Amino acid sequence: MGKFDGKVAVVTGGTSGIGLQAATQFAKEGAHVYITGRRQAELDVAVKQIGNNVTGVQGDISKLEDLDKLYALVKKQSGHLDILFANAGLGYMLPLGEITEEHYDKTFDVNVKGTLFTVQKALPLFPDNVGTIIMTGSTAGSIGDPAFSVYGASKAAIRQMARNWILDLKGTGIRVNVLSPGFVHTPAYDYLFAENTNSVLEHAKNITPLGRVGTVEEIANAVMFLASDESSYINGIELFVDGGVAQI
Repeated sequence: MGKFDGKVAVVTGGTSGIGLQAATQFAKEGAHVYITGRRQAELDVAVKQIGNNVTGVQGDISKLEDLDKLYALVKKQSGHLDILFANAGLGYMLPLGEITEEHYDKTFDVNVKGTLFTVQKALPLFPDNVGTIIMTGSTAGSIGDPAFSVYGASKAAIRQMARNWILDLKGTGIRVNVLSPGFVHTPAYDYLFAENTNSVLEHAKNITPLGRVGTVEEIANAVMFLASDESSYINGIELFVDGGVAQI
């Protein structure tokens, strides 16, 4: 018997990194998982890697019609939703003085607008108003990082939305929490930092109290906890899984 037998989960941004690992663990624990990704080829690879209990849905969370397509498929095939891991997001580095309108719009369209409507459009699918919603935040929403102000602001917005939404959903039985990872070596790092990835990771080790970067498995384990009945009285928190970096 798996921890999530009979459950239905949606994981946005499920083709790599934290999203892929969480989707894999949900599937192994018995849930049927719907994962999203913008690129069909990467989505196909992820579905094959997960193996069983998974459906891939191509789409961009900043496009509301793509979210409608996702949830229409969930409703048609599964009838309801139990767990939503609103994980899709992006970030690019630009310091003040170089920030462009395009940079701002792209970051906020995905991280804030996309997360907002990912959650709002999922609500009718939760049976009897019971379920759990987890959103991916970041330590960047709580601490300062050079050239990361737009990204950090978008993640701070996610934290604030959770505070308000638990009041909007009061009495429904739907829980909303934010999971904020610290430094974790995912494919996004290789894209963001390119040839500087190793030096960035070395710096991360030096400033993290545990003296190392995290793993996607460690972040996914925290997702499993927040999605399970083991956290049934936890609501509205920001859970830092960061080796202590945002706590000092």
